[in-house]
Amino acid sequence: MREIVLDTETTGLNPFDGHRVLEIGAVEIAHRVPTGKVFHQLINPEREVPEDAVRVHGHTTNSLSGKPIFADIVDEFLSFVGRAPLIIHNAEFDIRFVNAELARLGRTPIEMNRVVDTLTLARKRHPGLPNNLDALCDRYRIDRSRRVRHSALLDAEILVEIYNELTGGRQRSLLFNVKSNNSRPAMISTFPSIGVRSRRSQLIEVHETTSHRAHVKTLGEGAIWLRYASTLT
Repeated sequence: MREIVLDTETTGLNPFDGHRVLEIGAVEIAHRVPTGKVFHQLINPEREVPEDAVRVHGHTTNSLSGKPIFADIVDEFLSFVGRAPLIIHNAEFDIRFVNAELARLGRTPIEMNRVVDTLTLARKRHPGLPNNLDALCDRYRIDRSRRVRHSALLDAEILVEIYNELTGGRQRSLLFNVKSNNSRPAMISTFPSIGVRSRRSQLIEVHETTSHRAHVKTLGEGAIWLRYASTLT
């Protein structure tokens, strides 16, 4: 199944206060494995980028001034996303901003019923614990050393790994016909055969065997022990 893992960076916290999207990063996955196809675009937000936002992602008003505006990239973005389910961490935030940008252009908004919120998944699996990206990376031992600042594409790439962990871990199937990324059949480890084991010798004394046979004779001709008497040594 094709899915899109998506993240955005913005000029602020609320699009209804005039804040805009300034970066989109999206990674295509098929059956939870990255296909190698990504969408990444820095965007001129057509407004000042506050210092508080710059400290989060490092993108300034000047650095974005020569980038395309959202209207210039919307068709490419929507074509990449298609109708695939969207995997987003704290999805309400990103979808609210993306839909605000689409609304400015008279485009159809993205419906929440096609969105999987990994923050919701994490809260269900780890109630009462921190569930931001950094905390989840540490919990699942995912390398976040490159995450010095927020980056839409890097965060989407990290979210692919987190999504896999939240939905069952990296090993998702026990089917024997699953193939690895290099198209070689998955290997199944087995223990080497040790051959037919020899029968253990009996650890009873001779007088014990004689005593047992004498007791069996007292049980009568129909005694079940008579069936096994011939095996005694």
